[in-house]
Amino acid sequence: MDLAFLHPLYEHPGPWASVYAGTSAPSESMARERSLAAAAVSHELAEQGADEATCRAVHQAVEELRPATEPHGRALFAQDGRVVLDPPLAAPPPANEAVWAPLPRTAPLLDLAGEDPVCVVAYVDRRGARFELRGGPGGEVAGGMAGRRWPVHRTGAVDRPERHFHLRVENTWEHNAAEFADALAVCQEDTRADLLILVGEDRERHAVRDRLPRRLLDRVIETPYGVGGRLLDEDLTRIRAEHVRRRAAEEVERFLAARGPDAEGRRGAVEEVADLVEAAREHRIDELLVRAEGPDTHRAVWVGEDPDQLAVRRTELRALGLAEDHARSARADDALLRSVVTTGAPAISVTPAPEAAEAGIPVGGLGALLHRT
Repeated sequence: MDLAFLHPLYEHPGPWASVYAGTSAPSESMARERSLAAAAVSHELAEQGADEATCRAVHQAVEELRPATEPHGRALFAQDGRVVLDPPLAAPPPANEAVWAPLPRTAPLLDLAGEDPVCVVAYVDRRGARFELRGGPGGEVAGGMAGRRWPVHRTGAVDRPERHFHLRVENTWEHNAAEFADALAVCQEDTRADLLILVGEDRERHAVRDRLPRRLLDRVIETPYGVGGRLLDEDLTRIRAEHVRRRAAEEVERFLAARGPDAEGRRGAVEEVADLVEAAREHRIDELLVRAEGPDTHRAVWVGEDPDQLAVRRTELRALGLAEDHARSARADDALLRSVVTTGAPAISVTPAPEAAEAGIPVGGLGALLHRT
């Protein structure tokens, strides 16, 4: 998950109010339920020490949530009487949550707003291609193009002129497929789509795929549904979920392969909290892996205002230029996420990979792939 959108949260020191609020299905009592939810989270923040202005800002933001525009809810991050960031959720939270803490409570985003792949669905046939940008229910036209219109059909004859006609058909198909592939590559670059879903007959799908740049091939999914219709939402949901599971499984495999020492005795991955903290301070984390239910995720570490002021023991912060009385206790997962956001490293939840959950990988719930030097 690209965490760059979280930068505004680390431009100001805490404490922060972090709220995960779901939206209920439309009903006659929806307004009252929303009002009660807003009152509950603002009361919870006040009980934890949040200032009145911030509680009011969160209360108003929760009351304004609407299922039509936020079908799963939003995460709200607020301080000093205003909501600084309110990303939409791709999955509903198990329950509304409100936290007042020195650091924003960002770790749940990896599961609730994390791997939400954007897809370009390309409907291709011999005459043209139509692209849709889809990231969930519904769709948005992303572009399209018409190919050469003649000749597009074969005939059954096999005499010499017809063989020439067949060749011209093949050339036309090849030309169209190349143009479609180029257009699709441009569309992916413009939209930064995670998946390219090719819909159409086998021959046309394969022809377009074969002409895509090699860098895009691991993003391509082919489906045989006819081009006359539209890819159904349930099919898109299945394809996206499979992609998320596959991505998580691949990162777990990379992590397991990197845990052992190389020929020079260096490890490419770590999972002990002390090792993770050291790697974060030294900007050596290439990717952070989080298993939400792991015991180390909520382990207390010590932090200062600077993301590099991170330590397992409070006394260690003196060596980092921070007086002990300015240190604050924070959850390990949120502290490490702050570090990787500020260094530009991604993070991923391994929860979608069943084998990771069953085997308890990473062991404590936190792990990192390290930069190779």
